[in-house]
Order: sequence, then C-alpha cells, then structure tokens
Amino acid sequence: MARQFFVGGNFKMNGTIKSITDIVHNLNNAPLDPRTEVVLSPPALFLLLVREHLKPEIEVCSQNVFDKPNGAFTGEISAEQLSDSKITWALCGHSERRVILKEDDTFIASKTKAALDGGLGVILCCGETLEQREANQTIEVVTTQLSAIASKTKDWSKVVIAYEPVWAIGTGKVATTEQAQEVHAAIRKWLGETVSKEAAEKTRIIYGGSVSEKNCKELAKQSDIDGFLVGGASLKPAFVDIINAKQ
Repeated sequence: MARQFFVGGNFKMNGTIKSITDIVHNLNNAPLDPRTEVVLSPPALFLLLVREHLKPEIEVCSQNVFDKPNGAFTGEISAEQLSDSKITWALCGHSERRVILKEDDTFIASKTKAALDGGLGVILCCGETLEQREANQTIEVVTTQLSAIASKTKDWSKVVIAYEPVWAIGTGKVATTEQAQEVHAAIRKWLGETVSKEAAEKTRIIYGGSVSEKNCKELAKQSDIDGFLVGGASLKPAFVDIINAKQ
C-alpha cells in the first residue's frame, strides 16, 4: 500500500494575526493536491485562530506538547487540551528545542508517548549536526534519537518521522537528494529491525531542512521520502508548490 504524501508547515515563532490569516486564506483557495495530507503548525497563540479559519481537510499541529495531562506547569500545553481544541497533531524533538531548550531524548520520548496516548498524531524530528555528519555518525545519531521513542512506544501508526539535518535547517544548505534518500532508507531499515515490518512499510518519513519550491520535486521522487516538514517556505505562497510536489 502506498504511503500518503505528507507536508507539514512549521511557522516557528513567526507571524501575526493578519499574516497568518492571510496564509490560511491563501491555502483555502489554492488548488492543493488532494492526495497530499497537509498539516499547519503555527505558534501556540494562533492555534485556535488557524483551526477556526482553515478548511477542514487541512489539520493543525502544535509546535509543543507537555508530558503531563494537567497541573502546575507554567507555559506548557497538554495533549488533552490540544485534542479538546481540535488540534490533532504535535511536533516533538525539533532540533531547535533540543539545542536551545535542552530537551533530551528521554524527555522527547516521554512527550511523544503522552501525545500518542492522548490521541494526537506526532511529527517526530531527528537529525544530526554538521560535526556528526563529518564524523560519519549520522545513522548512529538518528537511530539513537529514535530508539528512545521505541523504548516507550510500540505503536507507530500515528507517528510521522521528520529527518532534519541540523546543518540544513534555515541555512539554505540542503542535503543532496542522495544524502536524504540514504538516511531515509536507513531509518526505514531501522524501523523494520527495531519496531516491526509493518511500521517500516507504513511509517511516513519526511524530509526537512531548507525545503523550497526549487528542490522539492526532485526530493519527492525518492522512494523513501514521503513528504516534507517545511520551515520558512511555509510562510510564503510557494508553500503551495511544495504541497503539490508530487503532481
């Protein structure tokens, strides 16, 4: 069975009520490939705004989720609250949170489990730094990050893995098509060996890291690249071209 192409737009800490409403209206009116699953991830403040105005075929994703259902956790947001607000996805493990906010593999695994247990889908990010790539540690780093999740989660049916080489995020540098496909294939092999044959066949592995309308079509042709997690380009009209990369 073919895996449905998946494109996520991570707005990061960008946007205003007006600019995000404009993006939503643009997507509502654009001719989007109906075979592609599209998910938008605006800043937390705008989750409800986006959900209210966005057409129902496009889902909404929180950029963060906490690993407890409720309580005295200032500034955090729970899977239960997201689900209650019709926010159906959460982003876990993004390198900006790993590096800037010091989130480690154990905490990310705990957050991922809480999101899945709460009924959310999870876009699970993994990726290596430039130093790690130059030391030929890419596969080791990525599978170690994923192994932390596998230790707490056996059901991967609602997980989308986003491979994002840290050195390519927002830098304009892009992994070559061959580099990206090689890592995606290694992740799929790891899924088959560590989780299950079914997980390897069905789990979507998407690429992130300076994806643009210029490079998306070539990347989309690769057998193990099932879509994209798009950063800065998701704020621009060209995001539509990336969504339609398979056309």
